[in-house]
Amino acid sequence: MIVIVDTNVAIVANKKADHASPECVVACIERLEQLMDMDTLVLDDQWCILREYMAYLRSEGQPGVGDRFLRWILLNRASERVAHVHITPTDPTKTDFVEFPSNPELEKFNRSDRMFVAVTLAHPDHPPILNAVDTDWAIFKQALANTGVRVESLCPADLDRLVSGTS
Repeated sequence: MIVIVDTNVAIVANKKADHASPECVVACIERLEQLMDMDTLVLDDQWCILREYMAYLRSEGQPGVGDRFLRWILLNRASERVAHVHITPTDPTKTDFVEFPSNPELEKFNRSDRMFVAVTLAHPDHPPILNAVDTDWAIFKQALANTGVRVESLCPADLDRLVSGTS
């Protein structure tokens, strides 16, 4: 399977997200391990995603599965296990892209996550984006689907709880 991974999946797999349930942590760990064993990861040629991973996935002490995922990427980024697509930033901060849909329903979509959307739309197979507990993916799921973006929620119960604001 070909996938894109939002950084929050690896953060949860590192057990660094207090708002993620234990079941969510396990789901993220298992999915990243599956990816490293048999799937293909898609990154951008601008290093936007890799830079974000590097900023958030360097744990002190015992490395978690998210840290191992980053190491796996660095070891495999030139292999067939990591695909790269071209995306075109439209601003110097690289938070908006030509490939991001021009859709009024997505105007308030998190700018730091737009790179993932740009990457999926730039890839010929439009692979799904894996998400754990980032509520924007749930809030904008239909608007994203209307533009051809698929989101795979690894922690649907956690997302429901977070979006509804219940404990």
